[in-house]
Amino acid sequence: MKDFKVVIGYPPIKTEKGVPLLSQNRQFQYFNAKTYIYPMVPAYSASVAKSKGYDVYWMDGIAEEKTFQEWLSDLKELSPDLLMIETKAPVVKSHWKIVDHLKSELPNMKIVLVGDHVTFKPKETMDNCKVDFIITGGDYDFMLTDLLNTLVKGDKLVGGIWGRYPSELNLSDLVKVEDSDNSDQKYFISGPLVQNHKLDDLPFVDRDLTKWKNYAYYNGNFKYTPATYMYSGKDCWWNRCTFCVWDHTLNPMGTYRRFSPERLFAEIKHLVDNYGVREIFDDAGTLFVGPPLKKFCQMMIDSGYNKKVVLGCNMRLNALTQEYYDLMKQANFRFILYGMESGNQYTLDKLDKGLKVAEIEEGVRMAKKAGLEPHLTIMLGYPWETEEMSKNTINLAKNLFKKGYVDTMQATIVIPYPGTPLYKECIEKDWLLVDSIDYESFDMRGPVMKTPYSKERLMELTQELYSAFFSTSYIFRKIISIRKVDDFKFLYFSAWKLLGHLLDFDKDQTKVSLWSLKFWRTALKKLTNNSVGIENA
Repeated sequence: MKDFKVVIGYPPIKTEKGVPLLSQNRQFQYFNAKTYIYPMVPAYSASVAKSKGYDVYWMDGIAEEKTFQEWLSDLKELSPDLLMIETKAPVVKSHWKIVDHLKSELPNMKIVLVGDHVTFKPKETMDNCKVDFIITGGDYDFMLTDLLNTLVKGDKLVGGIWGRYPSELNLSDLVKVEDSDNSDQKYFISGPLVQNHKLDDLPFVDRDLTKWKNYAYYNGNFKYTPATYMYSGKDCWWNRCTFCVWDHTLNPMGTYRRFSPERLFAEIKHLVDNYGVREIFDDAGTLFVGPPLKKFCQMMIDSGYNKKVVLGCNMRLNALTQEYYDLMKQANFRFILYGMESGNQYTLDKLDKGLKVAEIEEGVRMAKKAGLEPHLTIMLGYPWETEEMSKNTINLAKNLFKKGYVDTMQATIVIPYPGTPLYKECIEKDWLLVDSIDYESFDMRGPVMKTPYSKERLMELTQELYSAFFSTSYIFRKIISIRKVDDFKFLYFSAWKLLGHLLDFDKDQTKVSLWSLKFWRTALKKLTNNSVGIENA
């Protein structure tokens, strides 16, 4: 099997919008301030295939900052037998064109697409490009190797895979053959998708193969670098939020699985001992809680690895008690990310968040009391929210920053990604501003849902929310918290990221730039005044 070459890659996409966040990202967005997120599921896909004897290569042209022609030249030189690409709704049409171009350049290369959008609408992509296979669901870290075993060794094809019919594969066990909408072509569907793989069976991610250092620095979640991502489970044990595309496509309700605390700790130890990783962010939708969390924290403490590496994770605002937060701090958790989404109870209920507004402040207060650094993700632009309701969210965020309960935040425009209950509701209630298949518009550069106030006002409110925490008291707290070079670098990088995010929500990339000059002049004045005050004290 060593002569069967497999590439896992992201072809560069020519755009003026910024860096496309395709990898390990539930909410697609272009970032002006470049950000690279370690793609955990593709990385495990590569690692599993290599562990089974396949000749595997990693070609992320986005993170390697290559042009498409540079990336294509490398691909043609390698001439692989199979290429796997992860795609999402805002770039799927670009990927259709890329697939057809690649098939013309490398006609013998099989192309596999994976991701949330093609899981929701596999037939659409089969109709619109010459892709050979689509692996549906979120277990393509296991299923890619299953497909390779079918292609190379003739193994029975597992369920959940779409392909073109007729095929060189043995299709005697197929459940269904379906006609294409666009031609006389037919597709095969290999059977029902079953996602019950045990995560503890995964090998450690081969960080060298997957060029982990490309993702180790440019990421706002990292304070201590080099840093990296892991995941403790697929994907979120709450698994119900109506806007989350992963909860309703890749890892739908009933498919949540997690690593054992022992397995998670073993890979962390491997990263620290062999790669000198200083910080690790666990990017499961929500880190496991209860006895598994207690056991994992105790392993970190008892082993002394809590003194060797800093940890971060996603968490629900109402999932933990003060005892657990204190234990996480002892285990050397630092960064804790919460999906707050809104400061209005009506919205939280409609999103099926399972959260009360009063629990928001209580959650971040306990985390901050333990010494953690809470980060909030918040969205604006819900079709049912008035401007007054949006201001409620902004005022709540400002109040939490004023009290010192929150360190950082991320503001975005809510996007109803295809495959989510929110998308379905938009179609049923005529909430969309664009055609339901105008996927390029679902890129968070602007609203795609109608709101009771103007698009321009929504963009202004989003910028206002992003700058909510930039108060004199907040800056003062940050300055006096500086203890070492890492603290200063992180503060500088956070400011750079903030400017980038402010640009993210200006349609013309001009109005906010002028506003930002004033913003940063004011901020610099505050920093200078506070610095003088500290020195005089």
